[in-house]
Formats: sequence, structure tokens, C-alpha cells
Amino acid sequence: MARSRRLTADENPLDLHAVVTEGALRLAIGTPELRQAQLRHLIEMAKRPNVTLQVVRPEDGPHTAIAGPFVLLDFELAKPIVYVELKDGAVYLQDPDQVTTYRMVADNLRQVALGPEQSIALIESMQ
Repeated sequence: MARSRRLTADENPLDLHAVVTEGALRLAIGTPELRQAQLRHLIEMAKRPNVTLQVVRPEDGPHTAIAGPFVLLDFELAKPIVYVELKDGAVYLQDPDQVTTYRMVADNLRQVALGPEQSIALIESMQ
């Protein structure tokens, strides 16, 4: 909750660029009302100047992140790290070569995914 509040802070909000799969958005988890509220929240957040949201659809073709979710964390005063989720935990990668690999994967995802405006339109069509 504290991290999410940093996205909406009046002073110096964090920047977020998220790429999600269409399948993740369509998963039937929770009640229909809860899913609709989550979609509305994503749309609201994606319209903020410090948040970029892109959606990867199956018809957009293959991408290099097919192995699973990760988070690339860039810092102003520290070296970047990558958080990788595993089936039974997670790891933080700090090796510069590994970070570079994940940065290339993130770049590929941004290229394959719908643009931010198209992504918002797709999410709006799911409501």
C-alpha cells in the first residue's frame, strides 16, 4: 500500500512502466464486481503522467519475457536490480550482465506490446 501511494504522491511520485498480458487482465479471479473495479483502477492509474501501462496480446506475437514475470528497478543513487518471481520464492539480480539482459527483455516487451493509448482502449473494452 505504501509503495502504491508513492505513485500518487503530490511531490516526486515514482515512475512506473508496466507491461501486462491480456490473459492476466482476463483471468476470472474474484467477483465480477471486483474485476471491474480492478480494471477501472488500472485505467485511472494509466492516465497519470508518471504511469505507463502497455498490454501484450497473444496476436502480437512472441516476446522475450515468455519465461515469467520480473521487475526492473532503477534507482537514482544506486545500481539497478531485477526482481524475478519463481514458483517457490523470488530472487534479486544485481550482476550488471544479468540486469542488462532483463533491460533488453523489457525493451522488447515495450516494442511488442500495444501503445499506452491502445492499451487503455483495450482495457476499457473489457468493462
